[in-house]
Amino acid sequence: MKNIITFGEIMLRLNPESYKRFVQADKFEASYSGGEANVAVSLNQFGMNAAFVTKLPSHEIGQSALNQLRRFGVDTSYIVRGGERLGLYFVEKGASQRASKVIYDRADSAIAKAKPEEFDWNTILKGANWFHWTGITPALGANMEIAVMDAVKTAQKLGVKVSCDLNFRKKLWSSEKANKVMSELMPYVDLCIANEEDSFDVFGIKAESTDINKGELSREAYISVAKQLCERFGFKKAAITLRGSISANDNNWSGLLFEKGEAVFAPNYLVHIVDRVGGGDSFGAGLIYSQLNGWDNQKSINFAVAASCLKHSIEQDFNLLSVDEVETLAKGNASGRVQR
Repeated sequence: MKNIITFGEIMLRLNPESYKRFVQADKFEASYSGGEANVAVSLNQFGMNAAFVTKLPSHEIGQSALNQLRRFGVDTSYIVRGGERLGLYFVEKGASQRASKVIYDRADSAIAKAKPEEFDWNTILKGANWFHWTGITPALGANMEIAVMDAVKTAQKLGVKVSCDLNFRKKLWSSEKANKVMSELMPYVDLCIANEEDSFDVFGIKAESTDINKGELSREAYISVAKQLCERFGFKKAAITLRGSISANDNNWSGLLFEKGEAVFAPNYLVHIVDRVGGGDSFGAGLIYSQLNGWDNQKSINFAVAASCLKHSIEQDFNLLSVDEVETLAKGNASGRVQR
């Protein structure tokens, strides 16, 4: 069985019921989420062995987050305990022309205050096949910059493949800071995952002739973005999600995978959204799963986009799908008919 390690922050997610606004809510639904944790959960649903590395408080809320990961089969044996708090974030789901909103309350979380030496990467990555992180983790502070650098250097030394989702968060750091830190980390990455905004916000690489707010996407422009990323940093492959926003409820959704000058595209899906948070993470998990299985690039991107398409139909952040469900869609069955 393939072993995958993911590293980052898990938070407590609070959202009003249904499509209520924050100011209407008199109760909040609670769940747990984090980019790298979402990837680990998804991979375990696909039958792989994924471990999530973080630091969680020793109190009951930290334990609840750990229990939730265990519920979905995630290996939690490398999680460090300690610190004062678990980060929070609040989600207000958008509808029609009203956009979704996210408010973070994550300052001074246990992982943000963790020390790099608390993570023994030689032990954690021993026997691993893949290491995944996102740009959110080094954005949490100087210690996490060092911890991620230690991890990717160790992965390279041990021959472990590395993927990174750029995941730029302007509320955590500036584009200038992200460019400096991420540029130093990128040479250790084999597969880079990005979208139209992140590649520009972090590295200034823009998809020309596109307007994501109007849903106007240029295939050639995104091939150029992937090509520039690979040429600048030496990635073996680059993947880009393609989202055309029609409204908060309805999007066009596709993606491309680029390697050695050639790009392959997945079919486009018209997605009616139940919950879009975690869509990019499910895409990343689909890529990791398919790449570790040795699939060709076309089959790989088809699977990843199908997985993330279906994630948009699932409440909360975790992508709770089987390989068979994803492959059914990837093979062309998009009817949504009742299965009996």
